[in-house]
Formats: sequence, C-alpha cells, structure tokens
Amino acid sequence: MAQRYGGKYSPDGARPAPGLPEPGQPATGARPARNPFDGRRASRVGFRANLMFLAALILLLPILGGSASGFVLAVVSCGVMLLSAWLTREGLLAEEAWEARTVARRPAIPRKIFGSVLAGVAIGLAAFAHHVTPLFPVLFGLLAAALHFGAFGPDPMKNKGMEGIDGFQTERVARAVDEAEKTLKQMKDAILRASDRQLTARVDRFADTARQMFRTVENDPRDLTAARKYLSVYLGGARDATVKFADLYAQNRDASARADYESLLTDLETNFASRTQALLTDSRTDLDVEISVLRDRLKLEN
Repeated sequence: MAQRYGGKYSPDGARPAPGLPEPGQPATGARPARNPFDGRRASRVGFRANLMFLAALILLLPILGGSASGFVLAVVSCGVMLLSAWLTREGLLAEEAWEARTVARRPAIPRKIFGSVLAGVAIGLAAFAHHVTPLFPVLFGLLAAALHFGAFGPDPMKNKGMEGIDGFQTERVARAVDEAEKTLKQMKDAILRASDRQLTARVDRFADTARQMFRTVENDPRDLTAARKYLSVYLGGARDATVKFADLYAQNRDASARADYESLLTDLETNFASRTQALLTDSRTDLDVEISVLRDRLKLEN
C-alpha cells in the first residue's frame, strides 16, 4: 500500500510518541539519541545477487524456435539457476548476520558454495543443448562456477568469537541470541501488517536498542543470567502485543490503541537501555576489581 512521505519539517510531520521529546532533541537527563545508522553497514544483498534471477530467465531464450530436447534443457537449466540465485541471496543474508554478531556460529549450510556449484550445473546444461561433445559444456560449467565463487566468495566456515572462551557458556549465549533475533523478526513481520511507515520505523528503533543488549551479552556471557528475562519474557510479550495491535490497527486505525502501543515501545526501549547500561557498569566494576587486586599483589611483591 502506498504511504505518504512525512518528516519533521513536513506539513503533517511525525509527532513524537507520548513521553518522547521532539525529534533531534534529547530528553532532559537522558542520553543523547543514538544515530540509527551507527554500527550499520551497507547491505551487499543487492544488484549482483538479484541479477542472477535475470540470468536465469535469459537461459530460456533457446526455447524460441528450438527442438524438444533444447526446450527441456532450457527449462531445467533455468530452474537450477533460479535455485542457485536463491541460495546465493540467502547465503549473503546469513553472512551479513554472521558479521554483525560478536559471537556467532558458522552457517549450517554453505549456501553460497552450493550456489556456485548449481550455477555451473545450470550453465553446463544450457551449453549442452548447443554442443554434441560434453567437453565444452563441462568447461563452461566450471568457468561459471569459478566466476560465481569469485564474485560472491565463500561462506563463513568457522565459528566467530568462541576461541578461548567456555564453550558451554558461548553456546548458551548463541542459542539465546538466536531465539531473541527470531522474536524480533516475528515482531517486525507483524507490524508490517499495520501498513504504517512510522510504526515500522519505531519498531526498528526498539530492535536496535534490544540488539545493543544482545551484543553486550555476547561480549560477556556471564551477563546472560541477568538478561535472560529480557531476551525471552519481555521480547516474547512485545511480539505478542505487536501481533494483536497490528491486527486491530489494520482494521479500525484506533488512535488510542496506537498511543498505548507506542507508550509500550517507549517503556520497553527505556528498560532495555537501562539494563544494558547496568550490564556494562557491572563489567566495568569487575574490571576495576581485577585491576585493584593485581595492583595490590604487585605492591606486595615489591
């Protein structure tokens, strides 16, 4: 559904949610608003990955005026190339998620590598329709697979941030963060049903605040116990509230329900930010204690 663009300086500009300051103005006694682009990178899932879907359609050209065998080979090669394009795009998304995390397990399936193999198979099948001997189709297939691998690279092949740390603790953190990320995705999918750009942006801002807690827990797995309630109970409640609100708001555009939902997001964001700051403070306290103890021991040695 088309939505009217609006901003701070538009005639019907976005008004802040209840309890929030005007855009660009930090609340009294609060920390300055975090830039929404901090820590973000440009997505690589763009033109190159989507171009492969067009390449798959080009493989259907031999159908025009071709033989029955050429028709079958063209359709099969197009299907294989579409599967390769889909795997490549999913592999790029998985790699971006792996790079964004401090502690992450390698993808269970090397999607980009499988995409390279399937791209070679697709080009080989398409070339086989024009060559009697299999030598040239095989060469074309190997070249296509090599070009695909060179363009998109391999998948992450090892775990990240788990070296020298208690494996049991890091596995617990990785599982908890994975479940929390799934909950955030479900929350984002639900708010899209409301067809409101400002609400979608509001949920994205809360998700950024929640992910700051995720990164803090990943950096210090000991914080998982203190943050588990936020990663499971509170996030689950926020998702359920978002699902019910989106269904209601899509039907009647209830302004009071919207105000209540935005107030809920504000409370959640404030509490998540406060808990994250408390976890960072605890980590700094532990560091200060370690430094103090070590200095006392050095004084005793001297």
